[in-house]
Amino acid sequence: MAELSQQTLWMLAVRDKRDRQAFSAMFDHFAPRLKGMIMRSGIAAHQAEEIVQDVMLTVWRKASMFDPHRAQVSAWIYQIARNRQIDMVRKERRPEPEDLIEDPGAELDASQILALEQEATELKNALSRLSGEQREMIEKAYLGELTHQEISTQTGLPLGTIKSRIRLGLERLRHELKGIR
Repeated sequence: MAELSQQTLWMLAVRDKRDRQAFSAMFDHFAPRLKGMIMRSGIAAHQAEEIVQDVMLTVWRKASMFDPHRAQVSAWIYQIARNRQIDMVRKERRPEPEDLIEDPGAELDASQILALEQEATELKNALSRLSGEQREMIEKAYLGELTHQEISTQTGLPLGTIKSRIRLGLERLRHELKGIR
């Protein structure tokens, strides 16, 4: 067997003995490299630091999954970082309902109240026409104010499935409600 790199030895110590000193050395080695790689992709320094912290926490938590016969420790860690970076970019592009523009000092007249009630009815009808899975995810995310991760934990569904159902449901709602405003 080929001689193992210092980084692999640190990772094996973390995996097999939960060695905090080895983890600290690994953190000191990989954190600045990961941050540089992430920032080169256009992500701001504070976000890059967040990703690095999350990646290294994942490395600690999932150390038991590391297999030196399948990948080098650096490749394993950089793949985790890449996945976190993709997740962050997707999260930032998450479709949000349009903000209502209101003048807090303006009183609504009867016609405005009627228009709002009609819009609410149309929204309720459009929601009822979504598939059950899409409607449930949208209601949990926007009415229940749960994060995608909280919905995943609550339902046991993969995060990607939840995000897809919400995105597709919002696209369908936008299409059905485009004539309202």
